[in-house]
Amino acid sequence: QVQLVESGGGLVQAGGSLRLSCAASGRTFSDYDMGWFRPAPGKEREVVTAIRWKGGIAWYTDPVKGRFTISRDNAKNTVYLQMNSLKPEDTAVYYCAARRGALGSGWLSGALYKYWGQGTQVTVSS
Repeated sequence: QVQLVESGGGLVQAGGSLRLSCAASGRTFSDYDMGWFRPAPGKEREVVTAIRWKGGIAWYTDPVKGRFTISRDNAKNTVYLQMNSLKPEDTAVYYCAARRGALGSGWLSGALYKYWGQGTQVTVSS
């Protein structure tokens, strides 16, 4: 079992910044791909960004490229999401998720993530 706890959400004006954190416990954090997800029309959750368990390989959805940065600190069992130049359309509950990296492909599919946090609300006012 992996337990995930997000923090760092809040209310910010457009153009502002937030940093989300997701603290993991229960298993070897470095064995897991980590992702940040948010609800999307017609989908349960869409991947915003994700980072592989090895090599620091990261992926971003187009609307957040150049504004969001995912990082991980394996020593602290924590993954971060730095969100800059926030826009009202970024408003959502953001969920952290984990899947074993050794599973290989599918690291961008929410359906293949086994462990989820409770979510943290991000609200961007115009």
